[in-house]
Amino acid sequence: MDLPEASQRLMTDHQEFTEHVKVFPEGTKTAEDAAAAIGCTVAAIVKSLVFVVIDESGREEPVVALVPGDLRLDTDALAASAGAKESRRASLDEVRTATGYAAGGTPPFGHVTPLRVFADPALRRHDPVWAAAGTPTTVFPISIEDLDRLAQPMWAEIVIPNRSGAEI
Repeated sequence: MDLPEASQRLMTDHQEFTEHVKVFPEGTKTAEDAAAAIGCTVAAIVKSLVFVVIDESGREEPVVALVPGDLRLDTDALAASAGAKESRRASLDEVRTATGYAAGGTPPFGHVTPLRVFADPALRRHDPVWAAAGTPTTVFPISIEDLDRLAQPMWAEIVIPNRSGAEI
């Protein structure tokens, strides 16, 4: 299978996943797009969101937040988990500089710079889960055990609770 260059780069060090990468030319940029293309629930999609946390001195640090596709990131909870006073969404340039990948295709690991990664325990509702494979058109399944081993996240409650129980 011919994979895009960014997916090949990710899979170079993680060849055990290469044969499972799925390419969807129409794109899987959103969790909803990915779930529809794969045929799974939105909750089984891992959103790899790049944010910048800002500490008391104003120092900024890019971090990755891994959240289920059916839930929204709580930016205040992310900041608190990172020991920061606030957080903001990274710009498209900041995402690419920090991770080596474009927004919408950012994988949960394999970034060009060492980044702290935070993961919400709600991801554990599904196993395996599906993550971006380096581009907005590629995804791959990964077990929670492998996600934990490779992304080495700090597990913290960083999503806004969904009180209705319905996917959003």
